[in-house]
Amino acid sequence: MPIGALDDLRVLELGNFMAGPYAGTLLADMGADVVKIEAPLGGDYSRSLGPFAEGSPDGAGFLRLDRNKRSVALDLKSEGGKRAFRSLAARSDVIIENLRAGTLDAMGLGYEALAPEHPRLIYCSVTGFGRTGPYRDRAGLDLILQAESGLMSVTGEAGRPPVKVGVPVVDLTSALYAAFAIVTAVHARERTGRGQLIDLSLIESGVSLAIWESGVYLTTGEVPGPLGSAHRVTAPYQAFRTADGYIAIGATTPPTWTAFCDVTGLTRLRDDPRWVDGTRRRERATELASIIEDVTQQRTTADWLVALTAAGVPCGKINDLAAVFADQHLAERGLFVDLPHPVLGTVRAIGSPLHLSETPPVMRRAAPLLGEHTREVLHEAGIAGAEIDALFATGGAR
Repeated sequence: MPIGALDDLRVLELGNFMAGPYAGTLLADMGADVVKIEAPLGGDYSRSLGPFAEGSPDGAGFLRLDRNKRSVALDLKSEGGKRAFRSLAARSDVIIENLRAGTLDAMGLGYEALAPEHPRLIYCSVTGFGRTGPYRDRAGLDLILQAESGLMSVTGEAGRPPVKVGVPVVDLTSALYAAFAIVTAVHARERTGRGQLIDLSLIESGVSLAIWESGVYLTTGEVPGPLGSAHRVTAPYQAFRTADGYIAIGATTPPTWTAFCDVTGLTRLRDDPRWVDGTRRRERATELASIIEDVTQQRTTADWLVALTAAGVPCGKINDLAAVFADQHLAERGLFVDLPHPVLGTVRAIGSPLHLSETPPVMRRAAPLLGEHTREVLHEAGIAGAEIDALFATGGAR
């Protein structure tokens, strides 16, 4: 098996659902030894979320989200479980947790308790609203943070009820930030010899995505609203109706705008001062969209894809996920993988989009069974067999 870029990194992950676990997965894909610490009864809550493949004890999402990890089931409320966790922490480079702020601190297992014993430890705390501030103790789920970060206010169509982004974008963004911050902290530790605390909040991750929207508001005072599929500051850049569906078109640069006008027969727009650049076109985006759709509705999506692509105009059909998983380009790129699993044999999944020529990500296995590696990992940490047996006998481990 190829050597991963992070194969010398040992990570403990404690958390549920997505933000913390996906950060762990991103590191595991690149070779890190990520040990998922779970409660003996039930484990990560996402294990219980369906659908379930026949014979699988865990939900379909969990099997894919938590790939490439080992599972250790410990009761961190028990003294034996706490001792075992400290032993694991002592040999780890990184701890990732996305529990409520202060949860591990109350158990005596937070950063302030562990750092004096392990000054090289990098501790990444992912919470809804951060470890400080008046919202510190509030629970944070992706939906709540999409709402409070302003993302829901700019998503959907004007005059319609609020909608969220179709994927848990705040959770996923937070995971990406967490993985980036951890690798940054590892690099810094090579120079300083010291670890550090990473305080990452979902609310700030969500707000950070409003690049165009913040530019509009902070410059003009206008409060941005939802635009459907349209762009905030330029046009044409949205989905347009065709004879049999829709096509997404982005003709925003001078060359692509000129080519678009030529292909669609809208050459009268090229030199019209109302449409001379992206900013002016955006000011009259609704009118422009109506003009464009009068033309695009005359041909099918497939016809427009061929014509626009040949002219170098960015465009795309609106794929559902069935079409995505049947896409030959993505298959040839190796995005879809079959992950080994001890019960199901293999699990078909989305792999990593990262292509590194020397240290590519490696898909080693689907998500582990609850406690599948408890004895193995505790033994590696130097915990005596008798103590491991006692943990299992008392329910402190599984």
